Parts: sequence; C-alpha cells; structure tokens
Amino acid sequence: MKKIIMILFWLLSLSLLTACAAASQSGQAGPASPTSQSNTVEPAPAESTSPPASTITVTLMSHDSFDASPEVIAAFEQTHNVKIEFLRSGDAGAALNQAILSKENPLADVFFGVDNTFFSRALDSGIFETYASPMLADIPAELKLDPENRLLPVDYGDVCLNYDKGWFVEKKLIPPSSLEDLLKDEYKGLTVVENPATSSPGLAFLLATVVHFGDPGYLDFWKKMKAQDVLVVDGWEDAYYGQFTRYEGARPIVVSYASSPPVEVFFADPPVTDAPTASVIGDEACFRQVEFIGILAGTQKRALAEKLVDFLLGQQFQEDIPLKMFVFPANQKAALPELFQKYAQLSPNPATLPPADIAAKREEWINAWNEVVLR
Repeated sequence: MKKIIMILFWLLSLSLLTACAAASQSGQAGPASPTSQSNTVEPAPAESTSPPASTITVTLMSHDSFDASPEVIAAFEQTHNVKIEFLRSGDAGAALNQAILSKENPLADVFFGVDNTFFSRALDSGIFETYASPMLADIPAELKLDPENRLLPVDYGDVCLNYDKGWFVEKKLIPPSSLEDLLKDEYKGLTVVENPATSSPGLAFLLATVVHFGDPGYLDFWKKMKAQDVLVVDGWEDAYYGQFTRYEGARPIVVSYASSPPVEVFFADPPVTDAPTASVIGDEACFRQVEFIGILAGTQKRALAEKLVDFLLGQQFQEDIPLKMFVFPANQKAALPELFQKYAQLSPNPATLPPADIAAKREEWINAWNEVVLR
C-alpha cells in the first residue's frame, strides 16, 4: 500500500512540475515573491523583423527618389517610440496627384517632395495643413515660399547643363559656359535634353530658358536649338545613362543637376580623384529647384506628423541629404560632406520664377515648346 501511495505521490509531483513548466513557456505568470521579482533576470526577447501590431506608425508619402540612411531613420523611431511607414508613389508629379485624389481619405500623414514647379497646384488643392515648425528659424528666407507655412522647404538644387570633361579635352574644344554658347557652330549635335512634358529636369531647364530669354524670346532660342540638332528624350535616365558620352552615348552635353559631378565621384569604380563631369552655371543657365514637405490635411496623428516634420528639417536628417538624395540641405546649420564641398556646384545667379507664374503658364510654355521643337 505504501508503495502505491509513493507511486501516486511521484506521479502527482511530476504532473505539477509539467504544468508549471508549461505555464512558464506560455508566458502565464504565477505567484512571485519580492525576492524573485528583484533578483530574477528575464531572458532577452528574440529580435523581430516586423514591428508588433501595437507599434504606433506615422506614414511619409514621397516620390520614388526619397532616400535616407537607416540609422538616421532609426534615431527618430527610437526617440519617439514610433515606426515610419514609407509610401513612395512615383515621380513628384505622380505622387502629388495621388495625394490630391485621396484628399478625402489621406494615405499618409506627411508628404515629402513637392517642388516649386508644382507648388501652387499643391497649395490650391487644399491638401496641406499649416505648421510653423521651429526648425524654420534655420532655413534661409529665400527658400520660404509659403507665408502660411503649409509647405516648408526641405532641400534645393540647380538643374543645369552637364558636360563630359574628358570628351572636350580629347576634342580640344572649350566647354560651353552659357546658354548662348549652345547655338555656336562647334556645339551642333552635342546636346541632349529631356521633354518638359514628361520630365522634371526637362521642365526646369525649359523654365531657365523662359527666364533667361524672356517670353516669347525663349521660343527663338529653341528654334535655333532645333536647327542645332538638339536631341529630345522622355526622361533623365535615358538622357544621362543612354545618350551621354560618359556612358557610351554620343552627346557630351546633357541636362542634369549641378550636384551630378559629386555623384560621379561617389559611385566611381575604380575610384577617381577628380569629377569627370562639370556643370554650366553661368548667368541664369540653371533653374533653382526647391523641394518642400507638409502635413497632409486630415491626418489623425497631427502631433507625430509635427515631430516628423521637425526631424526632416533638423540637422541630423539634413546632413544626411547630400549623399543620399544628392541635393543641398535647406537647413543652413547642416554641414556639407567634403565630397559635396569639393565637387557640387550652385549657380551664383540661378533662374527663378514665382510659383504662381509657373502654375499659370506652365502648360502654355510646354505646348509652345512642343510646337517649335517636336513638330
């Protein structure tokens, strides 16, 4: 009898131990003494590749070219215990169109990437809320185009002609230094541009000619460019990587950005000690593009949206911009990397236009250009 009792006692003890182990594995808490709470070291949780369902998120809508270093984004997320969701939505025009079409049920909390060629359209759509970020104190007045602070400047750069330095050395030809130079006999058949109806840099370069030659004087320039055998392609990628002599094309002059030379150095393989390209930054030869951010109307996370805007305009993110998106930071306190200081260029007198004028006449200028150059 004692043997049977001992067996039953052993089985009961075993079942209790098994139950306790199961409870421990399933995360169920049992009674705990003060000593066990203060002295027991809990195992570290396993890393997860996705945030828990309870993680708060804030959504940033942008064009496809938005980029930032992971550690910079992580700094914001850790500081505010939040996750940024990125909604890249095509080029700048396509992303803005999507934001406007979804204004009754916004897809994001903050929008990154309206530039000054779409500025008035963006404001007229009513999709942005006013926010006077304290970071505006560090941004130059000439970049602030909205007195109501619905769109806040985040970066800028110049769209310019770029040329292949090695090609001109080989041909013993002096590179162009102005828009007028393109009309000289020695530059015939050397230039490729983007269609302003389908390309942001193409439109920016068209606007530079409108400012420099006036309206309708810009059309006379383009008539002569057509006689100069200018090549027109739909987009920047085809122009730069398909037609430019740097990449086995036949045209040594291309519409690109004044920040393209440091890109050439940054990605050079094997490394180079000098930029193989340069920009034409003469009087009104470049158009100054400014990009903006804003809080989308209807956001349910206004406080977080403000924090994200402050972060995007703050020094840490702004100093990340040059070597991620290859434009200049709007925050004048942001230090430029050595590569940018050495090779990036800005026009001392860029072409600029009030956003309202661009909005009012953009289609007219494009249509007139189309009749002169492509018909």
